[in-house]
Amino acid sequence: MIDDPLNPELETGDAERWESDPNETFEGYRDADPFEVETQDHRFVFYPAGIDRLAALESHIQDATETLHVFFYLFQPDEAGELVRDALVAAAERGVAVHLVVDDFGSDAPQSFFDPLVEAGAKFDLFSPRWNVRYLIRNHQKFVVADRKRLMTGGFNVSDHYFKPPEENGWCDLGALIEGPVVARFEEWFGQLDQWLSSGGSQFRAMRAMVRDWDPGDGPVQLVLGGPTKMTSAWALRVKEDLAQGERLDMVMAYFSPPRSVQQLIERLSRKGAARLIMAGKTDNGATIGASRALYRRLLRAGAKIAEFQPSKLHMKLLVIDDVTYFGSANMDMRSVRLNLELMLRVEDAGLAARMRELVDHLEDYSTPITDSWFRQRASWFNRARWRLSYWLVAVFDYSVARRLNLGQ
Repeated sequence: MIDDPLNPELETGDAERWESDPNETFEGYRDADPFEVETQDHRFVFYPAGIDRLAALESHIQDATETLHVFFYLFQPDEAGELVRDALVAAAERGVAVHLVVDDFGSDAPQSFFDPLVEAGAKFDLFSPRWNVRYLIRNHQKFVVADRKRLMTGGFNVSDHYFKPPEENGWCDLGALIEGPVVARFEEWFGQLDQWLSSGGSQFRAMRAMVRDWDPGDGPVQLVLGGPTKMTSAWALRVKEDLAQGERLDMVMAYFSPPRSVQQLIERLSRKGAARLIMAGKTDNGATIGASRALYRRLLRAGAKIAEFQPSKLHMKLLVIDDVTYFGSANMDMRSVRLNLELMLRVEDAGLAARMRELVDHLEDYSTPITDSWFRQRASWFNRARWRLSYWLVAVFDYSVARRLNLGQ
């Protein structure tokens, strides 16, 4: 019954089904239900389904009575964008101190879209408002702190794409509502960002110093950051430490084109333990898939188990290394590791890690296994060249450049 020595758990019938129809859409798939975990003096409620994330975000804003500190990379003027904006307007009108920051590069909404919010008395800022060195730094973080005690964060942006179900071309992502001591760290970080935004000029060195000097603490629940650094960001350094010591890795990653040092750590862990990687099988930018596929051969040879998620586009950023769980805004790619402002929650708890692995199990059930035979059939010299070019374009330049060149799959 065993089909592939690189994936010994895969049965022959499954392999033949995947190989015969690689574009299978898995119509029976549905996003997982919300689930709650209370641990380490924190309460976490996770929302794998877009419709649940949007309802939770709306309620999170509506329940605020004092403050709302909101930070998003992308904010679109669509149905979901209007709903969230109007909820923020209503909060400002009832006396809540609302401050919204969106990234000027990532957001599609014109500034006039936010005029009702400003008119209601809220504060609104664009991150990277001028073409200078500041423009190179992108806010890829996503979080909403309400009343300094409740937090919502994850990989999702404010756009219909992040809240629609898979059958309506929605992204598969993850959001979390959090209560506990770590919320105060988000408030502290937002305060520093507010000061930086108000400082004028580019302040590149100031931003670099803010990220460099951030102390995530040594407790079981930490806010780890990334930003414009000459070397690997703090969040990625922490991940590398855990990979170096770990024996089991379960990863769901929208964009996977890490530096060689991270690749080597995953390969080493695969040889001594077990690594399961769920990658994107569908996306809005084929170059990102090609960049990931450029790395498959070495990972497979090291014993990693790889699959590509098929029901919808994948935007989740989740790592489980032994008993440690990471989730947040950062992809495992060069921009997230070296340049973007990113945040990840690091939670050390065996119960949460086990529950997250159940979520990975669910996604794996609807993913195409990347077997040795699958790879050999597709890794022609032409495809390998495209994949490698995609990797360098995504790693060195930007997703937008690679998208325009239409490279990847």
